[in-house]
Amino acid sequence: MNKNSLFAVLLRSPWWISLAVAAAVFAVARMFLPAAYAPYAIFTSLPFLVIGAVAFWQQMRAPSTARIAATLESLRALSWEEFCSSIEAGFRREGYGVSRLTGAGADLELTRAGRVSLVGCKRWKVARTGIEPLRELEAARLARDAHECIYVAAGDITETARAFAAEKRIRLLHDAELVKLLPR
Repeated sequence: MNKNSLFAVLLRSPWWISLAVAAAVFAVARMFLPAAYAPYAIFTSLPFLVIGAVAFWQQMRAPSTARIAATLESLRALSWEEFCSSIEAGFRREGYGVSRLTGAGADLELTRAGRVSLVGCKRWKVARTGIEPLRELEAARLARDAHECIYVAAGDITETARAFAAEKRIRLLHDAELVKLLPR
């Protein structure tokens, strides 16, 4: 789905906005449909009701701001071995085959359905991630001919690093996404 499509925007918005759009579409449909078809106006708003329900489900399952902050704080207190084991367990739960790598750039190799992904997570504790670890991860991806890269960070990511990640299609795993990946 295109990230700028109406339904994608509604999925990212609060769930009640989709319901408001559904109500507006229903009202307009009732106004313009002939009286014989007026009871069927609900079908014009059905896609927006479904999007609202999906958005509600996603938003109720999303971790709270307090839980995100507490989990990130506890992550920073872990040793590298404990953190890496937690990340491995999270990816295994999502159905990936996980193996550790040695060398610069990537720390884990994920496999699923014939696709290989590299994960860089050694610098998870830094307060602010710059572009250099992402360059190393991209170089490791090219060297290993992997399909995608994932960079894990418990701290902030600079705007230049975000731009580089978007350009090279490196997935940034931080904040709420990182908390969802880890076991409770």
